[in-house]
Amino acid sequence: MGMSVGSKGGAMAEMNVVPLIDILLVLLIIFMAISPTISMGLSAMVPQPAPPGAPDQAVMAKTIVVQVFKDNKVMINEEPSSWDGLQARLDQIFKQRAEKIAFVKGDDTVFFGEVAKAIDIMRAAGIDKVGLLTPRMESGQ
Repeated sequence: MGMSVGSKGGAMAEMNVVPLIDILLVLLIIFMAISPTISMGLSAMVPQPAPPGAPDQAVMAKTIVVQVFKDNKVMINEEPSSWDGLQARLDQIFKQRAEKIAFVKGDDTVFFGEVAKAIDIMRAAGIDKVGLLTPRMESGQ
């Protein structure tokens, strides 16, 4: 069993590793069973499509969209504005609001530098979250 006779006739102790292997296999099975239950990764919010039908009028009244056009024009919710007065007007709009969320929409032919300029002005006006509107998002896709 745990002993074998040496070559010179004396007893020689030998370690029995079979029980150790059994214990290791049991521990391996336990850890394999536990590991899938441990959650890994970050929780992410997946964008949800807009519900079918007309958008809510209360939400539309609170939504601020800054539109940038190619001919160096800027509009805030269909209200004409200028690049110089954009920050002051946004400060005035968001002065009483708790949620400082706005969207920026660029014309198809506008360079992204102009849209980035509008985003910079919006961030300087204290808007916390700026979203980009694309034609696919507006159509609800």
